[in-house]
Amino acid sequence: MGNEMTCMPRKEGKEIARSRSTTVVRSHRKMGTEEEALHMQALAIAMQHHSQRFDGSLSRRISGANGKQNLPGVTSSRRRNLPESLSHEKLTPDIIENMETKKFVLIHGEGFGAWCWYKSIAFLEEAGFLPIALDLTGSGTDNTDTSSVTSLTEYAKPLIDYLSNLTESEKVILVGHSCAGACVSYALELFPKKVSKAVFLSAAMVSNGQRPFDVFAEESQPDKSKSLQFLQISVTCYVVFHNDIPFIFKLAFADIFSQESQVLIHGNGKGMPPTGLKLKKHQIKDLYFNQSPAKDIALAAVSMRPIPLGPIMERLTLSKENHGSVRQFFIQALEDRLLPPIRQENMVKQNVPERVYKIRGSDHCPFFSKPLSLHKILLEIAKLP
Repeated sequence: MGNEMTCMPRKEGKEIARSRSTTVVRSHRKMGTEEEALHMQALAIAMQHHSQRFDGSLSRRISGANGKQNLPGVTSSRRRNLPESLSHEKLTPDIIENMETKKFVLIHGEGFGAWCWYKSIAFLEEAGFLPIALDLTGSGTDNTDTSSVTSLTEYAKPLIDYLSNLTESEKVILVGHSCAGACVSYALELFPKKVSKAVFLSAAMVSNGQRPFDVFAEESQPDKSKSLQFLQISVTCYVVFHNDIPFIFKLAFADIFSQESQVLIHGNGKGMPPTGLKLKKHQIKDLYFNQSPAKDIALAAVSMRPIPLGPIMERLTLSKENHGSVRQFFIQALEDRLLPPIRQENMVKQNVPERVYKIRGSDHCPFFSKPLSLHKILLEIAKLP
């Protein structure tokens, strides 16, 4: 009756406790084995300089990509619930065949490379699609010196070359992250008939005459201007000078982004204007990965490269006839510190995409922090008639 306590010799008790402890440790090790292997293989791939893009083969070289992760809430502008089974089931051949295209072209943001899409590639291939992740110039495994990349044309060349080589009947779904939103817009202007749908993933969705930088900045007119440099004028504000044109760079994440977290790269010599920007590793988590797994943060820490300044300071010329003729979608990350939700909302109001999706609990990089939620959205967009 009631609680019972069994006495046993001290030695026997220790042995049972040790046995239970060993069982628990083995259980945890078993649960983490698949995830550990996934991240280790991804890290190894990211550090190999073997190609300029992963033509859908990355997920085949990474086993166990469909990790058992809970599916968070995902909402679109129509507030429809998406069936969770979509993230695990392969679409039937008839559904795939009836789609306009089954090719996804994934474009990384500033500092990243094709390596950042390894989870999305695995999920898309499992669903029956043909995902392709490209390294932009000076990014990922592309050996070009970042300091030599001075224009959006140079930066986006791998994407433009890929689209140029498509046949007239081929179309792709183009997905751009962060500053690669400008690369997507640039590609839409040049090849509107080769892009079925364009997806902006917490990305710079620029208007005609706008720069990617403008998404993060507000113009001002200080009395004096200098060549490109960062000048802190308050805890939350920087003046940025580029080609004698001054801007105010207001940081929504000023509490975690300080002047010392920025390193300007002078690729042409100290006396010349900066050519790139590199964030210190200890600040990367707060800016990009405040919700991402530690192992993905470690992968990014050894894989991210400097950000070329030229492409993000370039104005885009976009027309309704070309750029405006392609169906466009925007995916918001609601815990994004680099591009806060209010800025994302402003872009959506200015550019009015066909649909807007929101991922709760995601930082600036949903492909790390909420990969299954991102996958569900990409599947829905692909299935839209």
